[in-house]
Amino acid sequence: MADLIDDIIGIVGTTGVLTGADVAARPASWLRPEPSRAKAIVRPASTEETAAVMKLCHAAGQVVIPVGGNTGLVEGATGGPDDILLSLERMNAIESLDETGCTMTVQAGVPLHTVQERAADADLMFPVDFGARGSAQIGGAISTNAGGNAVIRYGMMREQVLGLEAVLADGTVVSSMNRLLKNNAGYDLKQLFIGTEGTLGIITRAVLRLRPALRSRNTAFVAIDDYTNVPSLLKRLGSSLGGSLTAFEVLWEDFYNTVVVERDRHAPPVEAGHPWYVLIEARGGKQEEDAEQFQAALEEALDAGLIVDAAFASGAKQREAMWAIRDDIDGLAEILDPVMAFDVSLPIVHTADYVAAVKKRLNERWPETFRGTSFGHLGDNNLHFLLTVGSSDHDEQRKVMDIIYDELKPYRGSISAEHGIGLEKRAYLNVTRNETEVALMRSLKQALDPQGLLNPGRIF
Repeated sequence: MADLIDDIIGIVGTTGVLTGADVAARPASWLRPEPSRAKAIVRPASTEETAAVMKLCHAAGQVVIPVGGNTGLVEGATGGPDDILLSLERMNAIESLDETGCTMTVQAGVPLHTVQERAADADLMFPVDFGARGSAQIGGAISTNAGGNAVIRYGMMREQVLGLEAVLADGTVVSSMNRLLKNNAGYDLKQLFIGTEGTLGIITRAVLRLRPALRSRNTAFVAIDDYTNVPSLLKRLGSSLGGSLTAFEVLWEDFYNTVVVERDRHAPPVEAGHPWYVLIEARGGKQEEDAEQFQAALEEALDAGLIVDAAFASGAKQREAMWAIRDDIDGLAEILDPVMAFDVSLPIVHTADYVAAVKKRLNERWPETFRGTSFGHLGDNNLHFLLTVGSSDHDEQRKVMDIIYDELKPYRGSISAEHGIGLEKRAYLNVTRNETEVALMRSLKQALDPQGLLNPGRIF
């Protein structure tokens, strides 16, 4: 196997391969900070180098695990001692930006925040946004079909990708770098690689769809005492704001108390003691007019009894402080150590009942050690749990997963709203997908990677 590494070095150079202590210096994953155990981390600098590396690995029967910014939550990019991790961190160039056509062509290793900033420089915007924007890479975000804070208005990553380029397990390069909004000529091949977690191919480049920059941004933090008012408020705002509603982030009281009250990490925008809080944001084209419309919409909701308290961000500083509460996942993980993270999807009307049922069972099973928080992008059906039962034992954590996903079945929800399946959720795929669907997935995997060398064991 040393010969294989030497041959790979011949392709990517000595700086393109990390081994030994350099591998161990990197964490296995965001949720597992222990040292990575991979045989090597290979870092090609181009699609051509990636293809050449894959040809060598294919001939040698070597397992390859694509890794992006390593911010995933389902062990989708964790390698073992016999695995090669393939990182596109050196492929981090923005190749072109078409201001007229509103597209950006990027390499897969570009961080999300870099794309956002470059778009903003051209008076455009890239709408996908989430807390790990500084380290998450575009290739990983596409491979997992990432969602984030603005899905309710702009959709998930899939809706932002016009074309892409990928390298198959045998080194074949599939280049479908479409720049057109409408292209109905045959199969849309990029969909084979979006959301498939690197199991069918390694994304190396992409054409991203940009949007015109928005001139106004209005944000509020509100409190709600009756959960039935949460979906009612969402519907009312969707209508009264004329399509400008961009974010609708719901926080349960346990989240607010943990982050804002108990640890005094943030200044409270509204008083504690309410069962639900919602971070609301609308973006449009005229700040003064939009601000009036936004405030009027929320005042109407107050008058109607849908919300009981509200704080409006008077400027960027207050807006950032509100978002800092929602984005303080690192703080939650520190408090809830050893933490478990869940990402599910179900109809918003049933979410409160589902959360209550899950917490009841977890409290009954671990009355002394269970502690959890609930929050999410409920405007697009996405709910997150961050919780602990005081143990990192695999069997104990498996019992937690059994409860989380068993309670999801009556609502025909999804075990993964935006983070993928990885290794962590594969045993529960049948909760969300039927036998025919899984069989077709396996057929696609067999067709594109018959040796099972790309990210094996993920999804199923």
